[in-house]
Amino acid sequence: MLDLYLMKKASVIAFSLMFWALAINAADSKPLYQNDFEKAEIGKVPDDFLVLDGGFAVREEGGNKFLELPGAPLDSFGVLFGPTEKENLGVSARIFGTAKGRRMPTFAVALGGIGGYKLQVSPAKKAIELYKGDTLKKSVEYDWKSGQWTTLHLQVVKAKEGEWKVQGKAWSEGAASPAHWNIELNESEQPPAGRPAILGSPYATTPIRYDDLKVTQTGI
Repeated sequence: MLDLYLMKKASVIAFSLMFWALAINAADSKPLYQNDFEKAEIGKVPDDFLVLDGGFAVREEGGNKFLELPGAPLDSFGVLFGPTEKENLGVSARIFGTAKGRRMPTFAVALGGIGGYKLQVSPAKKAIELYKGDTLKKSVEYDWKSGQWTTLHLQVVKAKEGEWKVQGKAWSEGAASPAHWNIELNESEQPPAGRPAILGSPYATTPIRYDDLKVTQTGI
């Protein structure tokens, strides 16, 4: 009986140690890249950003700094940031836009550069869309809320040899992150390498704001 008791006690201790080790590792894990613009200079773009096109600049409102894309001209614009990778990477950002009458902006986060994968909120279509380069790969319904911050999260992971998963989700400020991905895509072609990006098209002629950019290493 004593031996059985000692064995059970040892098992409990071992499980507890394993649990705390996992908890400590999770707590110690840090993003590969993050930027909340609080240390950025107003009126400029952080030095580590590569502006592809557009009048992006850091602005401040209510004590919070963010990167802003002006409401004009009406075109598509983007900025590259973070490390260059092709798989097992996730990117997230909070993005703010407003509608003007029936006109609405579109905005996105991307992995693998401009030719890689893009998770785009298209309010006029009431959809979240997954693109590879300029090619629409998948679309699902999504109810965007004007005048609220929306968080976008996109990841590309290698599921097994010759197979990759592209997964994305979006949720409005004040709501919890969805338990499951809103949109998923299985790919057999190796993802392109490139830096993450934030993108936007101010079709509503109102500015688009970006904040809390984060790049993390991830996997299935």
